[in-house]
Formats: sequence, structure tokens, C-alpha cells
Amino acid sequence: MGVKYIFSAILVYSSLLLAATTEPVEDKRALLDFINNIYHSRKLNWDEESSACSRWTGISCNLDNSRIVAVRLPAVGLKGSIPSNTLSRLSALEILSLRSNGLSGSFPADLLELSNLIGLHLESNNFQGPLPLDFPVWRNLTVLNLSDNDFNGSIPTSVSNMTHLTALNLANNSFSGDIPDINVPSLQFLDLSNNNLTGVLPRSLTRFPASSFSGNSILLPPPPAPAPAPAPASASQPLIKHSSKFSESTILGIVIGSCVVAFVSIALLLIITNRREKEDDNSSDNATSLKKEKPIKKAVSEHRDGNNRLTFFEGSNLAFDLEDLLRASAEVLGKGTFGTTYKAALEDATIVAVKRLKEVVVGRKEFEQQMEVVGSIRNENVAPLRAYYYSKDEKLMVFDYYNQGSVSALLHAKRGDNRVLLDWETRLRIAMGAARGIAHIHSQSGGKLVHGNVKASNIFLNSKHYGCVSDLGLATLMCPVAAPAARSAGYRAPEVTDTRKVSQASDVYSYGVVLLELLTGKSPVHSSSGEEAIHLVRWVHSVVREEWTGEVFDVELLRYPDIEEEMVAMLQIGMSCVSRVATQRPKIGDVVRLLEEIRSNNTGNSQSAGTRSPGSTPALTQMGSPSVS
Repeated sequence: MGVKYIFSAILVYSSLLLAATTEPVEDKRALLDFINNIYHSRKLNWDEESSACSRWTGISCNLDNSRIVAVRLPAVGLKGSIPSNTLSRLSALEILSLRSNGLSGSFPADLLELSNLIGLHLESNNFQGPLPLDFPVWRNLTVLNLSDNDFNGSIPTSVSNMTHLTALNLANNSFSGDIPDINVPSLQFLDLSNNNLTGVLPRSLTRFPASSFSGNSILLPPPPAPAPAPAPASASQPLIKHSSKFSESTILGIVIGSCVVAFVSIALLLIITNRREKEDDNSSDNATSLKKEKPIKKAVSEHRDGNNRLTFFEGSNLAFDLEDLLRASAEVLGKGTFGTTYKAALEDATIVAVKRLKEVVVGRKEFEQQMEVVGSIRNENVAPLRAYYYSKDEKLMVFDYYNQGSVSALLHAKRGDNRVLLDWETRLRIAMGAARGIAHIHSQSGGKLVHGNVKASNIFLNSKHYGCVSDLGLATLMCPVAAPAARSAGYRAPEVTDTRKVSQASDVYSYGVVLLELLTGKSPVHSSSGEEAIHLVRWVHSVVREEWTGEVFDVELLRYPDIEEEMVAMLQIGMSCVSRVATQRPKIGDVVRLLEEIRSNNTGNSQSAGTRSPGSTPALTQMGSPSVS
């Protein structure tokens, strides 16, 4: 019995050891055949002896490491045609990303045999010719991106049979003919711009924005024919027949009953609407929506003292007093670490942003001294403080109102037809403007002033679409907030455990998070598919460490050619800013210089990012839901 037990244990252990050391030998050989028969300027760490699943750049395996399921090789310098009988042997492959290389030739025949594909990214290569007539129907495919090549011919009608497709990008090719009726309910993003397509746009695709079809000769479908009018009643046939089954008294009762039901329904609707308005007024978190609020007067009139005047700064052309401000109608713009910000519309049509501070712990003298410092700053990249109000229980700050909203709102608004797209040129201007603004702040008060609350929701676009920072200098006035509990924890430098103990180095860290936010399109702390919170800085480090740098960038930026080097340069700046060691972070002045080098390279090219944008759209353009990379 003991021998059998030992023998069984050895078998189990051997099985576990075998599973742990399993390698996809055949898949490895297919990839080695692929990479050894194609030119690539970037050296890859692929060799027969190392583990493909844990060591090879750009390779992912399934749970038991028996098959390779993802190959991601963006911008590794691949050139020429894909060798035959190589990638086709990866029968379990689900993700293939070969974007931003120099691949050429016709559509790779090897890919026609990959029946398990979920995502295929071949954009920004030199492929040419028509797509195969027997273009495969990948039943599980969700993302297909063939943009920025030279494919021609017609778009295969079989695309409409990919019932799981969520993103289709065929932009910037030479496709011609009619657009097939791609009636796929799951499709969220479609870009067919800048081709040679003609004919009438299928009615099923009219739900997508016009930018999806710009650069073609497409006609909108005719409006649906009006419903036929009812045949007129003949003279011998009355419009309403009185049924002999109902007496006049019965009909009268039905009419009265219907009126009563309608009255009760309207009353209930009014009660429910009023209750919802009260719930909206009492909501404790309204950072992203613009909900109607009570006039500011109801919030502050009970706390005024004898000195109930607003203090304006020199150069302000505003002409109103506290009573005017208290009578203004207001909307909540956001609730942050240091208070609630309102959009206040005065009776003379002046619109300002009013920040109502909470938990100020300093006295009048120290508060006014700090307001004088902040109010004296005049720089095109710093939102000017126009006025402030102080009483024992109430403190207000008055700023200019920026009608485009914060960078956070622009980046993370719900993606749809009316969403404003931030293209690369605009993001670069935001980054540069914000850096200049912070650098100017750091130069004040003998080079010791700190912003203390740098985040995307405190950065706006000035008239030239450059970043403009707001909300500065408040950290030292407020009640300390523990870092884990603060709303801005994703921007907090690791050495900051008390919001009052910030430094210029911690400003640089927070600014670095903003750079990563602009590059990735992701929030500083976000969740994915109901999983635990993901910290942006950690995520970027992990992706770059695995040498998948190309997968970091926001898919919305992939629509613009020739910017990858600039994005990588900004990524390097951002990662240096978010160094865990404060002394290893660059000074913000050095960041400005590095960004200006990117900017000079950008403007020195024959095309700027703005002119490179598809459809010749301006810096701020409208776009539908993005694809998924």
C-alpha cells in the first residue's frame, strides 16, 4: 500500500513538473521560421533555448503554456512579405499585431488560416492589392485594423458576417466601389475615410459620424418614404362608428375615467420629478456631470460677516459685487479635493468659475497672503485668479471660465458621436502649456512656490489650445488629507503622505501622470471588466518592461501617421517624471525644454500632427467610439 502511494505521488509530481515546464515547441519553431526569414531592424530575444512564454518579446501563451495565443510586434522594423507557412502554423493564435512596420506585398495568405483570431492589427504598413475574394469570416474577430496601407479593390461583403466585430478601420487605403451593408449590431467604431469609395451609404451605417466616411464620394441614403395617408372616408361611411354595444352613458364614463387616470399620472410624474431634483441637490459626488444647483446665495449667505465684499485683483475687468454673485444661477462643474467648483452665470451675462473651498484651516491673514501670491501670477498658461472672498465660515475664489471643460473631461468623457477628440497636436500643446505654467509657478516666491494639486481636471485649454493650469497654491491652506483617501490619489507622489507637505518634485510626479494620461487615454486609477483598480503608472511600467511599448498608446492616436517617435519621446519624459525617487525626477524647466524639442521636430516636419489627421480635421474634431487595440 505504501509503495502504491509513493508511486502515485511520484506520478502526480511528475505530471505537475511536466505541466510547469511545458513549452509550445511547434509554435516556437513556427515563429523562429517566421523571424529568421524576414528582415527586422530591431533585435528580438527569440531563441530555441529560452522560454517563449516567459522570455520572448511580444509573445503571450495560454494558461498552461501549451500554445501561443498572442503575437505583438509593433514597430520592430519588419520589412518585406510575410514568409509563407510560418504564422499559419499558429492555429491557436488570437491576437496578432504587426502594426507600424514596413511589411509589403498582398494580403498575407498565412493569415487566412487563423480561424481563432480575435484581434488583427496590420495598420501602418505597405500592403497593397485587393483583399482576397475568399476573405475569411473570422467568427470571433472583434477588431480588424488594416488602415494606412495601399489596399485596393472592393470591400468584401463577407465582413458583414463577422458578427462579433466591434471595431473596423480601413481608412487611408485605396478601396473603391460601393460600401457593403455592414449590418453588425456589435460594431461600435467604423472608419472608412480617405479611400475611393462611391455609391450610396447603406442605411445601417448612418449611425456613425460623417468623419467615418470623409475623403470618399459617398451619397447619403434618401429619407424613408412617408407612410401612405389613410384612405378618406366615403360619404356613406362616417369617420367614427358608434357601436351598438355601448350606450352613450357608458362612453361618457370611459371618457371621464380616462381623464382621471391621465390627471393622476401627471401628478405622479410631477412628484417623482421633484423628488429627483431634491436628490440631485443632495448628491455628494457630482464630479463629472453639470447638474443644476441652487443659487450660490443659499450656500454662503448664512456665513457672511461684516466684511462682505469680494476682493478683486489689479487688471480685472469684472464688474460685480458679492450680492450679484450670490444671485447668480449656478451649475456644479466638479467636486475635488479642496472644494466644489461652480459655473456662475450673472445677470449681466458674465460667466465665471467659482470655487467654494472646504476645510480651510488657516486664519484670514495667512489666507489673504496666499491669495495675493496666487492672484499676482499672470501667465498665459496659468488660469488667473480674479477675486476672492473670505469670511469665518466661507471662502470663495473666482476664476475665468473655460467653456471647453477640463482636460480630464475631454479625455474621459463618454465616447460617442458628440465627443470631442483630442488629436496628437492638441495633446502636445496641452502638455507643453501645462509644463510652462507649472514652471512659471515654480519660479515665483523666490523659486519656492508649489502648485500642490496638479491633475488633468485642473488643466484647461486656453484660447490657443495650450494647457492652462488652475487651482494652485491651496494645499498649504487646507486640512491635511490622507493620500489613500484623497480623490487625486492616482496623481500623488509616493513620498507624499500629507497633502500639506507637497513639493516641486511632487508637482513633477503629478505632471508625469498627466503626460501618461494624455498618451494612454486611461485614467490615473481605473478598473477593467470589473477587476480591481489598476494604477496607470504601474500599468505603464509593466507594459514597457515587457517591451510592448507600442501597446501603451491611446488607440485614438493611431489614426495619425508619423507620430510614433514623438509619442515614444513623450513617454520617456513621462516615465522620468514618475520616478519613485524624488531626486531622480527632472526639474519642470528641463521638462519644458524636452517637450519643446519634440515640438520643434513636430513643426519641422513637412506635415504637422494636425494636418496629418484623417479628413483634414482641425485640432479639436468630432469622432465616434474608438477602436480597441
